[in-house]
Amino acid sequence: MKNIKINKWIKFAFWGLLYVLWVVWLGNYWFLLGLPVVFDIYVSKKVHWAFWKKKNPPNGKQTKAVEWIDAIIFAVIAASFIRLFFFEAYVIPTSSMEKSMLVGDYLFVSKTAYGPKLPNTPLSFPFVHQSMPMTNHKVKSYVEWIKRPYKRLAGLTTVKNNDVVVFNFPEGDTVAVRFASNNYYELCRMYGRERVNTDERSFGKIYSRPVDKKENYIKRCIAIGGDSIQIIDGQVYVNGAMQIEHDGRQYDYEVITNGSLFSSRVLDKLNVAKADRDMITGGRYRFPLNSQQVQEFKALKNVVSVKKLILPRGNYDVNIFPHSPIYPWNVDNFGPMYVPKEGATIEINLENLPLYKRIIDVYEGNDVSVKDNVIFINGQPANTYTFKLNYYWKMGDNRHKSADSR
Repeated sequence: MKNIKINKWIKFAFWGLLYVLWVVWLGNYWFLLGLPVVFDIYVSKKVHWAFWKKKNPPNGKQTKAVEWIDAIIFAVIAASFIRLFFFEAYVIPTSSMEKSMLVGDYLFVSKTAYGPKLPNTPLSFPFVHQSMPMTNHKVKSYVEWIKRPYKRLAGLTTVKNNDVVVFNFPEGDTVAVRFASNNYYELCRMYGRERVNTDERSFGKIYSRPVDKKENYIKRCIAIGGDSIQIIDGQVYVNGAMQIEHDGRQYDYEVITNGSLFSSRVLDKLNVAKADRDMITGGRYRFPLNSQQVQEFKALKNVVSVKKLILPRGNYDVNIFPHSPIYPWNVDNFGPMYVPKEGATIEINLENLPLYKRIIDVYEGNDVSVKDNVIFINGQPANTYTFKLNYYWKMGDNRHKSADSR
């Protein structure tokens, strides 16, 4: 009997300590009210917490059905806890990181590296991200009865230049049901409007998503808060220095042959994905290639030329941030631009407002307006602004096929 009591107290001490450390990590000490529950589970045992099981079953055994229910409940709780605080599995959805990562690759992503993000909508269906399966994006997998502000716990390290990271795509906060693969702002630019028609026959219902329910993207972090970024003819410069070369980086190239066509066997050997085999005309192709592939194509006897496709500076693309003719930037010629850092103060004026308005307004929760050429923040005239958060510049290694910070 004595050994049993000691074992109870040892178990309580172990799990109680883990629970207290978890509460300290969360930073919400109201959860210490759960410590008596841990005490009751291992020591006092006054409450039957596993209510789905019989407290004293005949012969000491539960029925098979109850055993299955018990296993499923435990698996869901344990897996949800691990996914939220420690690591989660993701699938590469698009080719934006080829050849570094391929479409369909499975990844286990550490949540502890930069600190797990607590859910904004804790009431949600387990293991489902945005919408319920087989509902064509029409039924949400979560309810917003409880909504929490953005909060990230302490991590083991911080984001560094050239880290590959998974994040929630910022512009994915508003979507139209019938165009779920396009964010709301992309639709606005596509139709040349400040707002798209909310008629459900045209676009379906338009609704907003909390931060934790935006699309999951994976990109390389090119610049961090405090850096200045510029792209010149496709080459990225951070703080004036050329970005470090890595094997996976690729651009679109025009490959011209002597009139002969490439066979599937040759393109397979050269590692050109089937989705990337774009033949413009007979003997003229457009392929995304890395530096090694470029040399391999140039070595082929039937290849006349291999030319990188670069948009000249000044060719304005409305889909490129900040989506303003004041900054006639494109995918290959961009910037220079300062990436905001927490605590940094900048001068704001009508010229640079397009660069930082969404940050000040949407991400940092201020009301920004312009009246008679004067900028107002929360109703007060402003000519400077101090950032509350750190920001990061993300790009895909497949530079011409990537929805990223550009």
